[in-house]
Amino acid sequence: MERVVGAAMAAAAIVLVTGPGAIAWLRRAGLGQQVRPEGPARHAAKAGTPTMGGVFLVAGCLAAWALLVPPAARVGPDMAVLAGFGALGALDDLRAILRRRSLGLRAREKLAGQLLLGLAASAWAWNHLPRARAWLVPLWGTTWEPAPWLGVAAGALVLVASANAVNLTDGLDGLAAGSVAAASLAYAAIGWARQDWELAVLAAAVAGACLGFLWFNAHPAQVFMGDTGSLALGAALGWMALRSGTVLALPVVGGLFVAETLSVMAQVAYFRWTGGRRLLRMSPLHHHLELSGWAEPQVVVRLWVVSALCAAGGFWAVTGGRAG
Repeated sequence: MERVVGAAMAAAAIVLVTGPGAIAWLRRAGLGQQVRPEGPARHAAKAGTPTMGGVFLVAGCLAAWALLVPPAARVGPDMAVLAGFGALGALDDLRAILRRRSLGLRAREKLAGQLLLGLAASAWAWNHLPRARAWLVPLWGTTWEPAPWLGVAAGALVLVASANAVNLTDGLDGLAAGSVAAASLAYAAIGWARQDWELAVLAAAVAGACLGFLWFNAHPAQVFMGDTGSLALGAALGWMALRSGTVLALPVVGGLFVAETLSVMAQVAYFRWTGGRRLLRMSPLHHHLELSGWAEPQVVVRLWVVSALCAAGGFWAVTGGRAG
């Protein structure tokens, strides 16, 4: 238990200590946020705010994990997933900044990179982590073992879907960081309850780094995590679910991210079906709430509450049934 708490504290401390210098460097390097012209008008003031803060957020996770997990117990892909998706996100951020537009890599380029990383991580998990082959059925206390090809393919899709869901949620100051912190704390608790200490340390490190990052990312944000952070954090959540065999509970633990993703899918489908009408004022969901009259901090805090409730529900779904 000491290592779990220590991982959270170490990650938060590393991010807090390195944050000011990293933000100053990002500003000097001209790595400022490009704001979508079709976004809420009030977001225009955020243009130029340093982005790619995910660099020191991910570094905090990596450092805390290296400090708190004994060498003999380390699972390389734990951090390879975080670093790999973070690097892909950094490439996306850099291209967007250099092109002075809000979009970096083409959608098919980004998806291809994510699928390659996802398949590699999922195949490794299937061959080396027993729990990754036996998926817990929430509340029932039983497990389901998919066919190898299905398990590897589904695992890759979980990583990709989770990464993009957090990426979609990262649209307001502090929203993604706080929501990922809640989901990660749920996985730290799941790891503790099931005596999966490596999972607990990994999840605690991610949660601690997110909480440290919130010091700088809370409204009005001094820095944004960019795709560097959001893709890495989303993939980390998917990896926690995959390595622990709790893939079927991830939609509950990360219920907010599911809602944000479904809001985009529903908006696009309705727009095409009706020939141009909109279901929401703007997608993702957080922008709809903002344009409905809620102040940005109000949207963020209320969605944090939702994410915390989802995280608690996911923990109960995994540990509250017949499985311990």
